[in-house]
Amino acid sequence: MKRYCPILLFLLLIFSGCTQKKKSKELTSVQDSLPVYLSLANDIQLNYDLKQKYAQKAFSIVVKQKNDSINRVNLFKIANRYYNMNDFKSYHAISQLVLDRSISSKDSASIAKAYIYLGDYYSSKVISDSAFRNYFLAQKIYLQINDQYNLAKTLLSKASLQYNESDFFESEISVFKALSILKNQKNVNDQLYECYNLLGILYNEREEYEKALEYQNKALNTLNDKSIPADLQLKATSLNNIGFVYMRMKNYKQAIVYFEKGLQEKNLFEEKTILYAMLLDNLAYSKLKSERLDGLPDQFYRSLKIRDSLGLKMAKISNQIHLSEYYAFKRDTFRAIQFSKQALLLSRSSDKLANTLLALKQIAVVDPRNASKYSREYILLNDKMLKAERNMGEKFSRIEYETSEIKDQNSNLQERNRTLIYVFSICTLIGLFFYVYKTQQAKNRELLFKQQQQIANEDIYNLMISQQNEIESTRINEKKRVAQELHDGVLGRMFGVRISLDSLDKIDETEAADKRKKYLAELKNIEEDIREISHDLNREKSELINNFILILNKLFENQRNIYPSKLEVSFDNQIKWESISNMVKINLYRIVQEALQNCNKYAKANLIKIEFKKHKEDVILSILDDGAGFNTKRTKNGIGLHNIEYRAKECNGTVIIKSAKGEGTLLIIKVPIDPNNNLQKTI
Repeated sequence: MKRYCPILLFLLLIFSGCTQKKKSKELTSVQDSLPVYLSLANDIQLNYDLKQKYAQKAFSIVVKQKNDSINRVNLFKIANRYYNMNDFKSYHAISQLVLDRSISSKDSASIAKAYIYLGDYYSSKVISDSAFRNYFLAQKIYLQINDQYNLAKTLLSKASLQYNESDFFESEISVFKALSILKNQKNVNDQLYECYNLLGILYNEREEYEKALEYQNKALNTLNDKSIPADLQLKATSLNNIGFVYMRMKNYKQAIVYFEKGLQEKNLFEEKTILYAMLLDNLAYSKLKSERLDGLPDQFYRSLKIRDSLGLKMAKISNQIHLSEYYAFKRDTFRAIQFSKQALLLSRSSDKLANTLLALKQIAVVDPRNASKYSREYILLNDKMLKAERNMGEKFSRIEYETSEIKDQNSNLQERNRTLIYVFSICTLIGLFFYVYKTQQAKNRELLFKQQQQIANEDIYNLMISQQNEIESTRINEKKRVAQELHDGVLGRMFGVRISLDSLDKIDETEAADKRKKYLAELKNIEEDIREISHDLNREKSELINNFILILNKLFENQRNIYPSKLEVSFDNQIKWESISNMVKINLYRIVQEALQNCNKYAKANLIKIEFKKHKEDVILSILDDGAGFNTKRTKNGIGLHNIEYRAKECNGTVIIKSAKGEGTLLIIKVPIDPNNNLQKTI
């Protein structure tokens, strides 16, 4: 038996070693897993560099994974780690990445959440417009997918942003909207706390201290829920806020009680260093105001040191102003001015005018020699900050919420909203019907106008054809008459003279000379008759060419006979009317007719001048009157001017109208002539 003991002991040692190796390998595998990295990246016991290292390892694993819901959840977790480390650059990059992945996957909930993360990023960077835009986009998506809890959180984020921008009225409305959603939800004490806390801060800003204390105590009461993590130090936050309300009320004794209670909260310095420094500063200031100088100025300096190490520039201003007040109380003017100047210099490098106003107010007190200069600057800056408050609107929104909370009469409000929707829908339909009706009516009027234009054009064309037919008939009759005169008169007489001249050879020269003179005189008479016939033929051609002018002259004759206005008309002889189409002639005739009608009806002119002139390859019609005139910029085109422009456009022409009240009107129509167009166009 003793012989086998060493062997058994050796085997036991080998087995034990293998077991320890296996356990060590398993532990290493666990340590390399994603949950471990995420946990270590959020461990407050580790330094910043180690947390950064583990966050980067976690990201290197997640970024390679497939884009699914689990992957997006892990990305949000990593973004949270960077946010907690105040590494906002990495936080923004991962938030943008998860937004892109959510959009490609059409994951509405993740898209909205990514917008919230981006809104938080821009809010931390004090880029308020971008923050508000992202919160608003998230709000729209949560409304669409009916996610009431996250909708309330989004409204609360908007409210905080609006408060930071001093938009207290809209901030209050957003908080009440969030509260109206949360009151129907379960296990939302953390969100209720944020709502009540923000309302307490808002009413404190508006110096409604009773309301501020009411909502701050409501916020404190919600912390009885043990599910809210203690490391958030929300109780210390509420105690600080209540103390701050009492400090604003100048009840410094009560304020000191709450600030001291807040500082006694467990692990406050380690978990919320910023809040610790704030409580310390507020406590010291309340002591100063109540002339309790125990622990001063050490508490001020300790708070200032913490804030300086954390890079809280705006918070340092408060400490410096308080130290200035402390040294002013101790009659140490040099240090009082020194700290107030430091506060003023630091505040001017920020965008918050409120801090600058506080610094100016303090330095004006401790430095009376330059008080007037600082006071002027204070007044100028204060004017920029003053905004018209809508107190009545804010009270109405508060009363509406509180009334609905007590009586719970939301059903009446919903019914009223439905009625408004119905009325709006009916009004929209009526408006749409009226619009369609008016549009159709306008189209019908336009069609009727074009038909009337067509009929009028046909009438004028028929008139011109009829006139041309009459001239053609007259021309034929005139040809017959000329032929008869040539045949019966001129030819007969010429034949007689020829016969007579032939007979002169048979008589003596003396008698023949007298007769020859007589026959030459007869030939001259025949020549005059032929010339007269030729003139008649030329006159016929001129009348044929000037047919359009005859029609216009008839129109002008009627104008002169009916109306008292003096009418002057001139035609350019260079215009070849035979080369101009009937369509152009008809439209020109109509334009002249419409212009004369306008002169008679509206202008009441004493003199009207109409001129047809040729310029290069254009016919220019100008119509001038010395009548009443009108404002071409204000007066809308009537039917008459519309007709003139329409007809000019039909001829590819242009219209120029020059007029002013009391200075008459000049109408210029420019119509191109096609030199190759000798055809009469049918309308």
